[in-house]
Amino acid sequence: MMTSQEIREKFLSYFESKGHTRVGSSSLVPQNDPTLLFTNAGMNQFKDVFLGLTSLPYSRAVTCQKCVRAGGKHNDLESVGKTARHHTFFEMLGNFSFGDYFKKEAIEYAWEFITEVLKLPKEQLWVSVFEEDDEAFELWQAHISTDRIVRLGEKDNFWSMGDTGPCGPCSEIYIDRGQEHSCNAKECALGKCDCDRWRELWNLVFMQYNRDKKGNITPLPRPSIDTGMGLERIATVIQDVYSNYDTDLLRPIISFVENMTDIQYKESEEGFPFRVIADHSRASTFLISDGVLPGNEGRNYVLRRIIRRAARYGKELNFNEPFLYKVVPQVVSLMKDTYPELEKNVVYIQKVIKSEEDRFLETLNDGLKILYEGIDKLSREGKKEIPGSMAFMLYDTYGFPIDLTRDVAEEKGMTVDTNSFKKHMALQREKAKSARKETYRIDELYEILAPLQPTVFVGYDEFKSNSKVQYILSNHKPVKSCYDKSAEVILVLDKTPFYAESGGQVGDTGIIKNESFLFSVSDTQKTPDGKIYHIGRIEHGFISMDDSVFAKVDIEKRQSIARNHSATHLLHKALKEVLGEHVNQAGSLVDEHRLRFDFSHFSALTIEEIRQVESKVNNAILKNLQTTINMTTFHEAEAQGAVALFEEKYQDLVRIVSFGDYSKELCGGTHVKSSSEIGLFKIVSETSIGAGLRRIEGVSGFNLIHYFNDTLESLDATARLLKATPNEVPQKVDELLDRYRIQEREIESLKQNAINFEIDEILKKKQCINGVNIISIKTEGKDIDDLRKMSDALRQKMKTGIIVLGNIKGDKIIFIAAVTEDLTRKGYHAGKIIKSVAKIADGSGGGKPGFAQAGGKNPAKLDEALASVSEVIMGV
Repeated sequence: MMTSQEIREKFLSYFESKGHTRVGSSSLVPQNDPTLLFTNAGMNQFKDVFLGLTSLPYSRAVTCQKCVRAGGKHNDLESVGKTARHHTFFEMLGNFSFGDYFKKEAIEYAWEFITEVLKLPKEQLWVSVFEEDDEAFELWQAHISTDRIVRLGEKDNFWSMGDTGPCGPCSEIYIDRGQEHSCNAKECALGKCDCDRWRELWNLVFMQYNRDKKGNITPLPRPSIDTGMGLERIATVIQDVYSNYDTDLLRPIISFVENMTDIQYKESEEGFPFRVIADHSRASTFLISDGVLPGNEGRNYVLRRIIRRAARYGKELNFNEPFLYKVVPQVVSLMKDTYPELEKNVVYIQKVIKSEEDRFLETLNDGLKILYEGIDKLSREGKKEIPGSMAFMLYDTYGFPIDLTRDVAEEKGMTVDTNSFKKHMALQREKAKSARKETYRIDELYEILAPLQPTVFVGYDEFKSNSKVQYILSNHKPVKSCYDKSAEVILVLDKTPFYAESGGQVGDTGIIKNESFLFSVSDTQKTPDGKIYHIGRIEHGFISMDDSVFAKVDIEKRQSIARNHSATHLLHKALKEVLGEHVNQAGSLVDEHRLRFDFSHFSALTIEEIRQVESKVNNAILKNLQTTINMTTFHEAEAQGAVALFEEKYQDLVRIVSFGDYSKELCGGTHVKSSSEIGLFKIVSETSIGAGLRRIEGVSGFNLIHYFNDTLESLDATARLLKATPNEVPQKVDELLDRYRIQEREIESLKQNAINFEIDEILKKKQCINGVNIISIKTEGKDIDDLRKMSDALRQKMKTGIIVLGNIKGDKIIFIAAVTEDLTRKGYHAGKIIKSVAKIADGSGGGKPGFAQAGGKNPAKLDEALASVSEVIMGV
């Protein structure tokens, strides 16, 4: 039997022999493509080549691309486990021609590989072509009889990159798996039936047209080829198994999970949880390895859904504790030869998954209980749909992804009102946005400034420039001139030294002036298409369109920002060296006062790790590393090892900022000329900002001097208060804390003695009603902990009985009820008792049979409430 590893290698080697360049898989996080959540096809990394936006040093390529389809337009998440062939993670084998060969060669290569290399039986192979593609139909006749070439319509056999852009007919190769896999429908034929008899193997896309906004199609000057063959699917055929889950890519994972539980896998519906876990373990392992972390937005939310969906189905296999993270080494063992980065990240991946499992399992049981109770109530009412409000509450309170609620609903024969759920989600987002005040919406400015040419930025080399006013907006409105000192004004110049906020670096401030006016710039921003705009106010005078002006940046502030920005590059490198290569920047803020750096890491840094990072950064600073700036292509920058950020969109030409041989990153920000200009660097805080995400705040240059001065002043002031030297402060504080702890224990002992005395007095007021000992009494000056201790002590001394205590705290009442174990077995319930008592004092509460607490809003009713205890108990 040919293994999946052998299939993968044979494919890559075959096309290398045909002059193709073997290109590694790109990241699952798409570079330069904000339209995609995940890389979902082999052609994604070549999209700009097909669009003619960039070029490569080769015209033929072959890849094995890791892909995820679990979000956005291409989403197979809910089909996973239910069918034999759907996955969130899969591998796509593909060969590509960029204006080189076309249909004839693509068909010949595909046929030769599939019949001569993989040796699939020719008589079982079928082909579909676009119904109008006579050329492909004729070319296929050289290899296969016409009765096994099927013409299909645009829906099945015409591919488009989007609503506009490159498109063309495609041709798909199928294998007939025989009558035993047929659905036995009267018209069980390729193109008329989607049953498992006809297994699609390979899609050949002939990219030969361009579609414009009106839908018109014109021939491309250099037609291209894009093909895709799912490794999992071809493996089922080569290994002669029915399901992708039976191949050597997934069956070992299922076997591993079998060994973790006492349940055996079955290919029937009962095996559904195994298939979900096998698939989701691969997707989560690869996504985390590529820098994605569980979260609440975008691809982070999709990863959270995947992990939590696996955890939820794990419960059906009796996994009541985190387990998915234990599957990661098995996934890595199967895939590490092709994707060696997995082995480097295995421990980190496990930590991230376990953390997410822990978070989810904390609330899963409570959430499932509420969902099941809700479904039972709806069923009794004859309803078959879960309201959107309930689904939203589960999401908002318990972190349930909507698909998890849908899965449970489907099992119970119900549906979910997803439209209502979406409305609740939208309302929540609007509430979150309401606190934010935006002076100008970026899409409005984008449209307003569209006719202008992109602003020329001269600020890398200059702090000032002679420029011309191209556009003026005052109070959101375009104007020809402006003199209103009270209005917030936007100026657009033809060229500017002002850096616009980007990449975490804040926008510059400064002045724009001529003999007629002075304009104070409070912020600088830019539109996505490169129009830099200056926000500020007129200090005096009159601004007009086409004015010649002098623009000058606040130099001191810019230099301070540059020191902090350069320090973030050195910090990023130092973190990778100390913590590991899994560290990736997840966000940053660089201003004149400090730097803030968010990064992927699982645990808090130890004091020793912080010291190591600081030492490495300061070592690089003191080495006086020269800053070099180079412009190159994105692919060349990657080849040089430059660090790129997943979320950034890069142009054809990218800017590499290097500090000696130590740090090399893609960056458009402003920097010092050499590392020594940073001065020194200090981490002032390190905190968590979410699962698997940490945040460091630091200072450099003059800000570090200010930080040291403030810290030393605080230390000196503390030393004076303690009548000690600064070096003696820790010892003096320890002594004070020791004294404090001793006094706290003494106070606690006195309080307990007082409570014990009070308990003895309370016991004297015990009543016996219907053979049950009852204490119902008001206390004074107690908090909830005191009342708990009193109730525990009373239960212990009474041996059998019911206690209800009430205490006024401010303008509220605190109630406590306790029932001894022997009486709970007879039906007495502290939660029910306290609920009835508290109701008299305009309160509410509840709890367990043995202990409960409540609150009351009307202190004047405390005596009446406590007096009702006897009646409540007699009614039990």
